[in-house]
Amino acid sequence: MASVVDSAWTYLITNFSDFQLACLGSFFLHESVFFLSGLPFIFLERAGWLNQYKIQTKNNTVDAQEKCITKLLLYHFCVNLPVMILSYPVFRFMGMRSTLPLPSWKVISTQILFYFILEDFVFYWGHRILHTKWLYKHVHSVHHEYATPFGLTSEYAHPAEILFLGFATILGPAITGPHLITLWLWMVLRVLETVEAHCGYHFPWSLSNYLPLYGGADFHDYHHRLLYTKSGNYSSTFVYMDWIFGTDTGYRKLKALKSEGEEMATKDM
Repeated sequence: MASVVDSAWTYLITNFSDFQLACLGSFFLHESVFFLSGLPFIFLERAGWLNQYKIQTKNNTVDAQEKCITKLLLYHFCVNLPVMILSYPVFRFMGMRSTLPLPSWKVISTQILFYFILEDFVFYWGHRILHTKWLYKHVHSVHHEYATPFGLTSEYAHPAEILFLGFATILGPAITGPHLITLWLWMVLRVLETVEAHCGYHFPWSLSNYLPLYGGADFHDYHHRLLYTKSGNYSSTFVYMDWIFGTDTGYRKLKALKSEGEEMATKDM
């Protein structure tokens, strides 16, 4: 397996420059993973398949879905891509490399775990700030146009928010100066996580059913359903920041009421 990865990576660094891989390669990888993982949830909603796992009964209109996709493409090409290009010198200065040898899986996994923890911490506070009255009205309300989120709405946001909260995603890699393959894996996992959190479905195989600290779709969907002053559930990936600072009390009470209702329904049968 290692030799296959090494061979593939050798091909990339032989045929493309470091700049091409770090900027254009990263952008292409992001777009591919984002749309390939997010588009299926649009089709599920339109077809009405797996509705038993849908968190909300309300569906988005076709016009609303198409508006989301159109603006996403605009934001990605006009905001995300320029940011990737402009941040390249910073990452190079901090030690990012694309040369062989590739880092060990131990190094990669340790760095990515650190990125998830740091990103979640920074995102939590940044997200809470965006829910203050002025910033919500003028910036964050764009993201909350979709009270019934679907996968692609995860990156539907005001350009200022894209830059503001995007800082949480790139901070870890900027600090550690990772190998490019680590940065790519981190980006893939972060995209898959945020798409899943906004997908609008809670499946039996959802990670939140197996990882107690992981938030997932049910946790974040609650955030989108409520008014900005009462939403809570501000974390991006995990649940412990909201638990520590008491911003998940409404969600926990709702879960407790649902659990009691299910128990009573079971007893009545």
